[in-house]
Amino acid sequence: MNTNRREILAGLAAILSAAPTLAMQGGPRPGSIHRKPARLRAGDTVGLIEPASASDEPFQIELVEEAIVAMGLKPKRAAHILDRYGYLAGRDKDRAADVNAMFADKDVKAIFAVRGGWGSARLLPFLDWDVIRANPKLLTGFSDITALHMAIAAKAGFTTLHGPNAGSAWGKASWDAFYPIAFDAATPILANPEGGEDRLVQRRWRTQTITSGKAKGRLLGGNLTVLTALVGSGYLPDFNGAILFLEDVEEAEYRIDRMLTQLGLAGILKNLAAVVFGQCTSCTGSSSGVYGGFTLNDVLRQHLGGLGIPVYSGAWFGHITDQFTLAQGVMTEIDADAGTLRMLEPAVS
Repeated sequence: MNTNRREILAGLAAILSAAPTLAMQGGPRPGSIHRKPARLRAGDTVGLIEPASASDEPFQIELVEEAIVAMGLKPKRAAHILDRYGYLAGRDKDRAADVNAMFADKDVKAIFAVRGGWGSARLLPFLDWDVIRANPKLLTGFSDITALHMAIAAKAGFTTLHGPNAGSAWGKASWDAFYPIAFDAATPILANPEGGEDRLVQRRWRTQTITSGKAKGRLLGGNLTVLTALVGSGYLPDFNGAILFLEDVEEAEYRIDRMLTQLGLAGILKNLAAVVFGQCTSCTGSSSGVYGGFTLNDVLRQHLGGLGIPVYSGAWFGHITDQFTLAQGVMTEIDADAGTLRMLEPAVS
């Protein structure tokens, strides 16, 4: 009997001592952001990729390169950036090879997605996660690039930036929001700009408090449609304790309703610290203006208002000309009454 007890205890000790090793296999714990890429510096080379839809013509890539040079950076085209395969910027394996090559290239310090559209999720099975984990770099982009942001958070565990694509307008407001975070390792408070309207009471860029309060958590999210499409795939991080941010474009109210229902049924909404909903550009459907139809605000309040956590909507990110840069996985504080997000740590090293 004593021998059996000694054998059992020895076995338990072996299991416990092996646990940390087992936990490290296959990458970081889902949702843990434990590393930060290097900050951008003037003269750095940045890779240009098209992981989703194709640009209309080569001249658009030339304009993007000029914008990168205007940032004080050096652009480097991915090998297949001018490819076209239907509405995609090349075949899945070729677009994935471009992503892998940019992460492996020691001269490339950061990676900019030229545009979104659709197609990034199709790359995920073909990405070399060992290479990506070994070479943390700032990936910048939004919309369909949400698939890459979420997968990197889940599989590689380093910070990426939800901000303008390389082909976005890059107005002064976007640049002023991006530069301090990516170059200076700053920790700003993100608050909507003034509306600038000739009114006694401003209406443009107003936020709406759905549930009052403050909370802290790791900031994770992106485009609602893309994020929802990854549910059950293994490419979503752990959202427990996170501040979830969402945006979308050209989705009718009932489709926003459907997607938030899916996130709720999947358990993603139940253990969040807070939610911030950005811009839902042109998100109106046949029910708009019809008596009895739900508005977007109705839908948001139905799904998010009863969570018992701080929630606000109307934040300055999404499919708009200028927008915040949001650091995926960075500890952030939300103030739903003030309509602000305050970074509590830098996004870069």
